[in-house]
Amino acid sequence: MQKRIRRRQVPATGPLSGAGLHPVLARVYSARGIDSSRQLDLALAQLLPPAELRHADRAASLLADALAADRRIVIIGDFDADGATSTALAVSALRAFGARQVDYLVPNRFEYGYGLTPEIVALAARGNPDLIVTVDNGISSLEGVAAASARGITTLITDHHLAGRELPQAAVIVNPNQPGCEFPSKALAGVGVIFYIMLALRAELRARNWFAQRAEVNLAQFLDLVALGTVADVVPLDRNNRILVAEGLRRIRAGQCRPGILALLEVAARQRASVVASDLGFAVAPRINAAGRLEDMSIGIECLLSEDPAGARACASRLHQLNQERRVIERDMQEEALQILEKLALSEGDVPPVAMTLYQSGWHQGVIGILASRIKDRLHRPTIAFADGDTGELKGSARSIPGIHIRDILDAVATRHPGLVTRFGGHAMAAGLTLPREGYEAFSVAFTQEVERHARDVHLQAVIESDGELSAADFQLALAAELRFAGPWGQHFPEPVFDGRFAVVSQRLVGEKHLKLVLTPVGCDTLLDAIAFNIDPRSWPNPAATELEIAYRLDVNEFRGQRSLQLIVEQLAVC
Repeated sequence: MQKRIRRRQVPATGPLSGAGLHPVLARVYSARGIDSSRQLDLALAQLLPPAELRHADRAASLLADALAADRRIVIIGDFDADGATSTALAVSALRAFGARQVDYLVPNRFEYGYGLTPEIVALAARGNPDLIVTVDNGISSLEGVAAASARGITTLITDHHLAGRELPQAAVIVNPNQPGCEFPSKALAGVGVIFYIMLALRAELRARNWFAQRAEVNLAQFLDLVALGTVADVVPLDRNNRILVAEGLRRIRAGQCRPGILALLEVAARQRASVVASDLGFAVAPRINAAGRLEDMSIGIECLLSEDPAGARACASRLHQLNQERRVIERDMQEEALQILEKLALSEGDVPPVAMTLYQSGWHQGVIGILASRIKDRLHRPTIAFADGDTGELKGSARSIPGIHIRDILDAVATRHPGLVTRFGGHAMAAGLTLPREGYEAFSVAFTQEVERHARDVHLQAVIESDGELSAADFQLALAAELRFAGPWGQHFPEPVFDGRFAVVSQRLVGEKHLKLVLTPVGCDTLLDAIAFNIDPRSWPNPAATELEIAYRLDVNEFRGQRSLQLIVEQLAVC
């Protein structure tokens, strides 16, 4: 579906006009709510203090007691990149603090499903742990916490997902989104939560004079993990998260990061010295996620834990291979999904249903989340893709659009139709669920009806938010480089996009489905290289297209050691 271009509203004289910034960058910042140069200070000293995070002090005391008593600690993680980085951070930091008996366990999604379940507790119990610490999960694990308590195992829940009506009876819960927590940043990823707990733990250990006989831990060494997990989980980049990501990126560029991240950048052909948030989100994170999608997330965690460059490279190579396999599976599933959509007779101009549910026997459980995301992007509709579970149920992965809170939708369906949804959990934009196989048709109807109730005031046409036109003088390599590093850009703090009319000088297909263009802005003779990825080769190249309306990003293209300006085309339409 063609997206509507909407230009951001920015005052003619912005609040940053005298801050010494390029006028385009000042305009971009102002459009994102930056109203003073102070807000551009992303130093670690500007981080919100851990004391404001509810029960972080209790978690620190619990962990300090465990360290002092040399108790066995097991970290229970999640099988995505946020979970992997959270697990690696928890294990590494606790070992650095002096824990001698700390290990981790991540549920295999195909055998155990998500979170701290009674089955995972039983598996963890084989190692006789004294304390279970969840990272990036646990806020909905009522039965799992109860099972741990029955075995005499203490639980510490660290999570960032939305809480349900009832909280688990854990010894301590740290979650910025739990009731009663007034932490100003509700956008922390799971890795951000555990990082904050480690900050609180260090303060507690200082108070106990723990470092009298050992070196104090510099927690900045874990910011590479925090940056990766935060970007990978696509949480809003409020100022606090931008500080965490910016500092992590700075360390990565300086080579002050773990061998696993360096190895993953290498296999993804990304330059460490110029890495930005999008490199973590689109190159590193998918390779880690591939482990949890196709095999076992322990491969990704071991890559992040490795202190040996050779071992890290071996893990990264395996993750790269898994990601290639994932792409093949995803391609085939997308083709099947598009065939389903064709049966709905959805042509380019048709209006799709208000919500989409898709199921095909044989679809891969680990890839349905990506499939749902692709279809959601294509149709701009809340989408759930389902695959067969291992015990006769269906497992679904949901993705949503702005204005439609997908977890609230699932909650409403479960409330109106008891028994239709076995379990669910997630965020505003993404969620997971399980339901009986025989309930699929009834769920599809109920889901669509619930989305209709919530979508009455929601624009169901996708929008590209543009930062306006650029003048001919703005098409400079220096500005493109300045914009690249002016972020970090991400969710709720998007990378700058511009729009305008351009004359087509030449166009050709490269790599089967990418359109290489040479353009000139209408009214001037500046030649600009541009590329549009994943176009429809049935429609492009188009000899009749002599003038285009495009939305684009300024980019720095590096080829054989040479750097040049390039436009990355987000959308193109013939004028």
